[in-house]
Amino acid sequence: MTDIDQQFAQAQADATQLPERPGNLTLLRLYALYKQASVGDVQDDAPGFTDIAGKYKHEAWAALKGTPGDTAKARYVELVESLKRGEAG
Repeated sequence: MTDIDQQFAQAQADATQLPERPGNLTLLRLYALYKQASVGDVQDDAPGFTDIAGKYKHEAWAALKGTPGDTAKARYVELVESLKRGEAG
């Protein structure tokens, strides 16, 4: 396991223990970065218009298309660290 993989795994655990729940836009960023880091580019079609939350998640993930996995992992780690410090949210 590489250093970034270890940091990413720790950040995933830390994200579940944040002192405050992040705002919806920050949660979307976390979701999109996690999916890009763990799955890669989005492959499926966007959900239907009745699934509003799914649509926003899909759009956030699709916006990261082409971002390398390690870059997405590093951004995820940075975002979680800033949330732990209370600097984002």
